Amino acid sequence: MAADEERESRAALRRRLIAERLAMGEAERRRANAAILRHLSARFPPGRFGVVAGYWPIRGEADPLPYLAEVIAAGGVTALPVTPPTPAPLAFRRWTPGAAMETDSVGVPHPVDGAEVTPEALIVPLAGFDAAGHRLGYGAGYYDRTLAALSPRPYAIGVGFELGRLATIAPEPHDEPLDAIVTEAGLVWPPAPGRLSVAGARARARGRR
Repeated sequence: MAADEERESRAALRRRLIAERLAMGEAERRRANAAILRHLSARFPPGRFGVVAGYWPIRGEADPLPYLAEVIAAGGVTALPVTPPTPAPLAFRRWTPGAAMETDSVGVPHPVDGAEVTPEALIVPLAGFDAAGHRLGYGAGYYDRTLAALSPRPYAIGVGFELGRLATIAPEPHDEPLDAIVTEAGLVWPPAPGRLSVAGARARARGRR
């Protein structure tokens, strides 16, 4: 499987994974999303971060909005990204449930009037992910540019379904690794204590040579 994935182009991987995500049954999607929300709340309790940016789900993505509502109830601030019309980092506008929305340059809804904020934690949508904490997105690079540009860098939590798990995305130099990945299976990155990640196993192997 790993060799097949390495041979498959990123564009083809992206198309396949999005198609598989869109093909999920509604009952399966609801169960998986509910599990993701439980794991998010357990691993990153609302209130842990003062400002949390999420995303408005499109194309069958996992839905983080109920978690953002929990953050607000715990006294935190939440935001959604605004995609710039040219390649640049994302901006983030404060969001609350029921806020007036408009679509950005790529057709994704964001708050019309929210104040711009800087997130302490950033929930990032996943098309795919690998065992070393790398993310496969839509290919435009907005999140990579954002994570590279923000200082201090927000704690980046990837959220997606298990069907997006890959042996490797064959990361490139510009790919920004995530700090955590949550799926319906739980916290899948970083690895549990005592279990080496792919990157850690390779580093240890190099050290024995």
